[in-house]
Amino acid sequence: MDILRGLDEVPEGFGRPDGTVVTIGVFDGVHRGHQLLISRAVEEARRHGVPSVVMTFEPHPVSIFAPEHAPAALVSLEERARLISSLGVDYLLVIDFRKELAGDSPRDYVTETLLGRLNARHVVVGENFTFGRDAAGSAETMAQLGREHHFDVTIVGLLDDGGSRICSTAIRSELAAGNIDVARDYMGRPFAVTATVERGAGRGGRELGYPTTNQYVEDVTALPADGVYAGWLTILGDEPIEGDMEPGLRYPAAISVGMNPTFGDNQRSVESFILDREADLYGRVARVEFVGKVRDMQKFDSVGELLENMARDVARTREILNLQP
Repeated sequence: MDILRGLDEVPEGFGRPDGTVVTIGVFDGVHRGHQLLISRAVEEARRHGVPSVVMTFEPHPVSIFAPEHAPAALVSLEERARLISSLGVDYLLVIDFRKELAGDSPRDYVTETLLGRLNARHVVVGENFTFGRDAAGSAETMAQLGREHHFDVTIVGLLDDGGSRICSTAIRSELAAGNIDVARDYMGRPFAVTATVERGAGRGGRELGYPTTNQYVEDVTALPADGVYAGWLTILGDEPIEGDMEPGLRYPAAISVGMNPTFGDNQRSVESFILDREADLYGRVARVEFVGKVRDMQKFDSVGELLENMARDVARTREILNLQP
């Protein structure tokens, strides 16, 4: 998949003479509903023998128009691109709303960008899609403009799961409640956090027998509710690792999210105790996948009580991940 960062990177004569199939959205989380929409566009593009284009936005448009209401990001742009590429998309067009499209009317949005720059012959959007200045255009507006300008429009209905609408807002809500299983079902894969491994708060985890990888994420990044979780940790990149781990492999981990009240931490972090492995991971980028919840965050009265609970956390992590003790 080729990534085009802004309309200026769209080549002259892009998609001509046969056109393109375009789908548009923030696609934060690339959840099952997004996957359905993008896959439909890819199918249409292959049916016509033309390129498929996903137009997305970074940063989130809401962070520009109403920053106090900006939603926490479920995935980074890099992870979003990786997930979209896995669906067979040919081009990802990343639009910065601060510089492009925000002031366009719905009609100009279509005639100048979708037709003039992307040569769209077919546009695929969700039923709750809005576009143009002040979000004045809707999916039905797009369909009407399609009829006027002779391009096809497919409106894809929202995806339900047992009566619950699958959307990024619902996923954030489930994460905030610690409902990792529901969030995983909605996303179609485990929720994951990707960040650099940093020095921790100096609590002596190694001396306690539970050395952890410490990751700190920006406040604008979604995290599960504070607690302990079972999951997997993968070190990204190709550089060798000092220790008994290899990059690109998934390792089981007991994962703590929160400020750790026992030690009075005041910065929220993701701490992963990697089972049965030891390696120097400082400065490496790691992806942590959350599979199941072990327990809520607790404050313990002593280090001994903490260690007893950590041993139980590890045992429960093995159970959730179906690992041999």
